[in-house]
Amino acid sequence: MSNATDTFASCLRELGVVGQVVEFDTDLPTAAAAAEKLGCELGAIANSLVFTADDEPLLIIASGAHRVDTKHVARLLGVRKIRRATPEFVLAVTGQPVGGVGPVDHPQRIRTVVDQQLADHPVVWAGAGRKHAMFPTSFDELVRITDGLVADVEKP
Repeated sequence: MSNATDTFASCLRELGVVGQVVEFDTDLPTAAAAAEKLGCELGAIANSLVFTADDEPLLIIASGAHRVDTKHVARLLGVRKIRRATPEFVLAVTGQPVGGVGPVDHPQRIRTVVDQQLADHPVVWAGAGRKHAMFPTSFDELVRITDGLVADVEKP
């Protein structure tokens, strides 16, 4: 494992996560690519997406099976506007690159929303801080380690 992956795996151990980081020989640039590589349903991929909510960082961990409705989430959170963050902003607030952002191991805690749809899968796969690394977890464990708010992130 690379140093960055070792650091992420250490963070998971400190949080009591059972699943182990898995590294792949190629980047997994999309949820579809990750699902294909892992042999799981697209909906079991937990995409860690960084946004700005009224200029503050917001992490939305969304099922790979659908898109985040930012207007809907803004109403749920009581914020004026949610926008997709720039790659530079993502790296600054998470310490991780776009395409490899994990749900944890950020320099500071980020307000987090966890997609309720991930609960439909006994195992979900989340990014492990690098574009070629992921780890298995459960919905409940994901909510626990992120202290995330559970919500439907797709407009009902």
